[in-house]
Amino acid sequence: MGTSVFYIVAILSIFFSLMVIFAKNPVHSVLYLIVTFFTFTIHYILLNAQFLAVVNFIVYMGAIMVLFLFVLMLLNLNEENEPTKSNLVKVIGVIAGCCLVVTLIGSLKATALADPLVLKNPNLGLVKNLGKELFGPFMLPFELASVLLLTAMVGAVLLTKKEKV
Repeated sequence: MGTSVFYIVAILSIFFSLMVIFAKNPVHSVLYLIVTFFTFTIHYILLNAQFLAVVNFIVYMGAIMVLFLFVLMLLNLNEENEPTKSNLVKVIGVIAGCCLVVTLIGSLKATALADPLVLKNPNLGLVKNLGKELFGPFMLPFELASVLLLTAMVGAVLLTKKEKV
């Protein structure tokens, strides 16, 4: 059951990532990227990495990709505004794609030789264990980082506030 779910999600990940590349409309490309990140979240859940799944879902899908979508919608991209690409850029793109294929083939050969990963600790990656570490020995750095982020947020609000003359 677990391996069949993995293969289905892996095929969906590859399909939607290819749709990101080959979509003609940039808004559709961003929407496909959001679906691709969702499939990555499912992969994290299958790997028992709950914290990474939640962070991927909230940060990437919820914030960054929605920001990309709004920026693309505000730019109002169309074919008249897009410059034509020179042949040099196309040749460099083909060379980079070939390098990617060679890298993928090499990594597949390396994984065929390696043994499968078996976790010695099945509780690895659980949010409960991360919370124990963050609020245990790393309590002071965690709180200092939160105070620093709060100060930066207040500073950003004060910098953008218009003064009354």
